[in-house]
Amino acid sequence: MSSPDELKAKLNLETSRIHWHELQTYYARGHVVRVESELDLLDVAAQLTADNKAQFEQWLARSLVGDVSPDLARAWYEKNSELWAVVVAPWVLVQDRSASKLH
Repeated sequence: MSSPDELKAKLNLETSRIHWHELQTYYARGHVVRVESELDLLDVAAQLTADNKAQFEQWLARSLVGDVSPDLARAWYEKNSELWAVVVAPWVLVQDRSASKLH
């Protein structure tokens, strides 16, 4: 089993930007997970890989991760938004960083 740092490095290599139109099939299947920009996408992916249910329940309760709402999906579709994404099968974690400020 790999260390948390090795896992994050692996996930980082598998992370890329993708347009929302390319994710329609996954969204239709209910396999897209929204990750709010205040969270680190790689941390969320690592916790999902580790099956850290307690952490996910906290994030879900605070609406920091969850389903993509129909309204949000429609807005992303209309703009064909480019999102950051990483796959933790069967899930595709997506994050909209367009409104985030770079440090």
